[in-house]
Order: sequence, then structure tokens, then C-alpha cells
Amino acid sequence: MEHADLVAEMVQIERLTTQERLHLARHRRSQQIKLWRQREKEWLRHQIRHASTKRNIFFDDSVMLLEAAARNDLDEVRRLLKKGVNPDSTNEDGLTALHQCCIDDNEEMMKILVEFGANVNAEDSEKWTPLHAAATCGHLHLVRYLIAAGANLLAVNADGNMPYDICEDEKTLDCIEGEMASRGVTQELIDETRASTERQMLHDLQRLAALGEDLEYKDHQGATPLHISAANGYLRVVEYLLDQHVSTDVEDNDKWQPVHAAACWGHLEVLELLVQNGADLNAKNKHDETPADICEDPEIRERIVELKTEQESKKLREAQCRRVRRSQSINTRTQSVRRTSIRDKVLTTKKDAQEEARLRIQAQQTYVTPTQSDTPSSGNNINGQDSTTDESDCTALTPAIRRAPEGKDNDSFLHEDVDKDSGTFQINFCLHQVVVQ
Repeated sequence: MEHADLVAEMVQIERLTTQERLHLARHRRSQQIKLWRQREKEWLRHQIRHASTKRNIFFDDSVMLLEAAARNDLDEVRRLLKKGVNPDSTNEDGLTALHQCCIDDNEEMMKILVEFGANVNAEDSEKWTPLHAAATCGHLHLVRYLIAAGANLLAVNADGNMPYDICEDEKTLDCIEGEMASRGVTQELIDETRASTERQMLHDLQRLAALGEDLEYKDHQGATPLHISAANGYLRVVEYLLDQHVSTDVEDNDKWQPVHAAACWGHLEVLELLVQNGADLNAKNKHDETPADICEDPEIRERIVELKTEQESKKLREAQCRRVRRSQSINTRTQSVRRTSIRDKVLTTKKDAQEEARLRIQAQQTYVTPTQSDTPSSGNNINGQDSTTDESDCTALTPAIRRAPEGKDNDSFLHEDVDKDSGTFQINFCLHQVVVQ
């Protein structure tokens, strides 16, 4: 019963006798027990109904090993290794339990793992070895143990760094460099070893190209070989990829282009080469950062600004050239399709008609019938023996025909020719004027 109901019954209960109150109490108690049993049955029924939906979660032994190593559970690690779990099991980043020991400075755990055959030169997804991790953390005693266990002093990670390159602790660095000197490691050997990664990458890409494979394949982060080579400063690899016409504006999952990687890690030669092949220095990643924004080297950042200015000037010149060529092309097309206007056609036709009429009138007015001999004259006889045309025929020409081009009279022109040559030339000239219409 609700509390309010009990309070309301108090007045009636006070009027009851003792026996009646006991009887009422027993009745109420039986009701409570009955209600409890009913609820218990419902709860059990609910448990049975949902028991089949429960799932037991089981973790892989390798995951359990990594988890036990991370929480420094020596007994659990030893139990799993004795069970046969691989000591070089990795997580999604390629880290092994030995990597984790070097990060956490856990020498005892390291000894157990090495005792069960853990690889001291295991590489994660960034090609870091346990010695890289111990060196960058400055754990001197772990560095010594790993070197004694056969760790590679010249291991090169994805950034092209060896363990001594990323060691900032002086004592740890002295230990590594002293061991390198005792093994006869020279600078020439160091440079040769560094270049081996680039040579191997170039060889792999050449092999893929020979098989017709795509040279713009992406890893799980969306990075292409051009991203990787630009980030590591592999100039020869970048040159080869550009010769294969790979795209310079390809983006990874964070919208980084290869030019971002070159600027971020300070590889100026690679950056300039990318720009020469069309890389955009105004490209932005998902954080709206350009290559200049993520470059930490002030000299390289200044050079990027210069390259950007040169790039913009080049684009402006190309745009101007395109406009000039487009204008010339339009003019050429206009000239090629230009036609004579109707007015010009009318004027031309009228002039032709007038000229034809003038020539007809002149021909009618100036027609002269020459007196021919038995042998026809060719009209070009300069001896005057075969031509009997009278000189008066020439004088019959109209003033229009007799007008010379220079404004002189043909009469004077003829007289000058007669003075120069002979009288027969005058006859032939007159015949020529008559025949040609």
C-alpha cells in the first residue's frame, strides 16, 4: 500500500480491537509475501529470457601479452610466453612488447622477453627499433643491454634517422657513438647505409612500374610514394616518380600534398623540384595550412615565399599570353570569314558596267577598216612593206583613245616615237589601238 493510504486508515485502525488489529496485520503480511513472490517470478523469467543474449569476450593471446607488458605484469607475461605466444606480437602501429619496455624503462620485462626470443631489431610501422625508442628516451642501461643483445646501431627509421641521430642524452649518445667507433663504423658507411633505404625504395618502384602497377597507391593513411619520398628527402625517388608523370597534387587523409611534406621536414631541393613540376604552394590541408605555414625553418620559409611569388608571376604571364593568342585567333577567324558588303558589291558591279559600256562606245567610234595587201599583215611589221594603212586612220581616233596615261596626247606620244624610230611604227601603233578592244 502507498503511504498516503496507510495514513488515511489510521483513524479506522484506532477504532479496532486488539484481535481485529492482529487479524488485519496477518492479512497485510500475506499480501506482501504474495506480491514479493510474484515479483521474484517475473525477475527470474526476465533473467532466463535475456541469458541467451549474453556474449563472452575473448582476447587473442597476443593482445593479452601486449596488455600485460604495458601494465608490467611479469607473471602474466611469463605465463603467456611459456604458453607459446609470439614475443614479437604487434599492435596496430607495429609496436612490440619490447618497444613498450624501452618506452616504459622496464629492464626486467625486457630481459624476460629477450630470454624467450624477442627480436631486438623488430621494426614498427615507422621503422623504429627498440634501440631507437631507448635512445630517444635516454635510457642508458636499456641501450647497453640491447647493444649487448645484438641491436643494430645503424638501423634507419622512416625519417632516415639512426638511433644516435635522435638521442639527446649526452651519456647515452656517448655510449652509442663509442660502440660505433669500436666497431669501425665510418661516416662513409653511415652515408651508404642511409642511402640504402632510398635505393631500395627506388628499386621497388621501378619493379612495380615494369609490371604496370599503379605508382600512386596509398597506404592506410592515404600517403602515396611521392608523399613518403618527399617527407624523407629522397630526391632520386621524387625525380623518378615525376618522370613517370605521377600527380603532384595528390592528397592523403589529412589533405596533405607532397609539397606539404617536403616543407614540413625541410627538404628544400625536393620542394623546388615539386614546384617546377606544378605543385601548388597555395594548397591547404584540412587545417587550412599552406606549406609555408607548417615550415619551421625560417630560411626555407623565406624561399617558399620567393617560389610562390615566382609561381604567381609565371601564371600571370601565361594568362596574358593566352589572352593575346585568343585575341589573335579571333581576329584571324574574323578576317577569314569576312565578305564584301552589299554596298561594295553594288559599286563594283556599277563600275564594271560603266567600264564595259565605255569600251564598247570607244570601239564603235574608233573602228577603222585597214587596206590590206594580198598577203595579210601580222600587225607587227616594222619595215612598213606589207602594211598600207593610211596615216589618216590614226588621226581618226577619238580624244579618249588618243589620251596617254601620263596626260599627254597620243598624237604627241606618236610623234615622239616617230622621231625616235620610223614612220612605220605610227601605223602599227594605230592598228594596235583599233584591234585591241
